[in-house]
Amino acid sequence: MDLSGEYKIPAPKQRVWECLNDPEILKKSIKGCQTLDKISDNEFTAKVKAKIGPVSANFTGSVNLKDIDPPNSYTIEGQGKGGAAGFAKGSVKINLSENEDKTTTLTYSGKSQVGGKIAQLGSRLIGGAVKNTADDFFNNFCSLVSDTDVLQDTPNTNNETADKSKNDVVKYSMPYWGWITSLIILILLIVFFFS
Repeated sequence: MDLSGEYKIPAPKQRVWECLNDPEILKKSIKGCQTLDKISDNEFTAKVKAKIGPVSANFTGSVNLKDIDPPNSYTIEGQGKGGAAGFAKGSVKINLSENEDKTTTLTYSGKSQVGGKIAQLGSRLIGGAVKNTADDFFNNFCSLVSDTDVLQDTPNTNNETADKSKNDVVKYSMPYWGWITSLIILILLIVFFFS
């Protein structure tokens, strides 16, 4: 299956890059994430409890970062297993670009493969679950990133500024694709939900 999408994140590119490599921020951003461990600078493992349609399971997975060009891009390769629920593996290219308003546009594209009970659910159900999961991840991620930015970058912070920053997430339409695994950005998100 093909994966692609784009999100506008209300933080500077360097901050987004740092957060995408911070296991604690990623763990808080992934719904159902029980553990997320950074094994090395280029490798993460995770355990996630997820439900896709009638299939609910605990998934374990690993993700490797390749072609790293800080703070611009990298490729995430991952695989995950959920016992009888199935497996997933895939690769996603992540690109970050800073906008004039000091926000960051994150784009991703890649391919994935799923098997087991999850694959039997059909692309329509999986596609809807992927879109909802990605939206949840980026809403959580943007809140965490913008909260930290507001506290560090603005000495005289007020609640109105923080609330505005949290609501600045812009979602772009995603093609109908069907695969979930988890996060560093979307592939971690995607891999961990199938791991």
